[in-house]
Amino acid sequence: MSGDEPQDLHYHPPVKRSVAIAGHKTSISLEPLFWDMLKEAAERETMPLSALVAKIDAERIASATPPGLASAIRVWLVTNAP
Repeated sequence: MSGDEPQDLHYHPPVKRSVAIAGHKTSISLEPLFWDMLKEAAERETMPLSALVAKIDAERIASATPPGLASAIRVWLVTNAP
């Protein structure tokens, strides 16, 4: 593979996973790159992944124009990147 070809990880389609939020399971579709970033963020925040998703969801719901949960997670990850 030459240096200017995209890596598969960056352009992989979304993967759907179930996450429990407030006792209810919900499905979230994110690209593998964002799932990896979310796992790393949860480790940095020293909380389970589901707790971080619940935190992001609460912030999302409190916003003036709440986006979808997957979009909120992506934005949160980018704005809170180390």
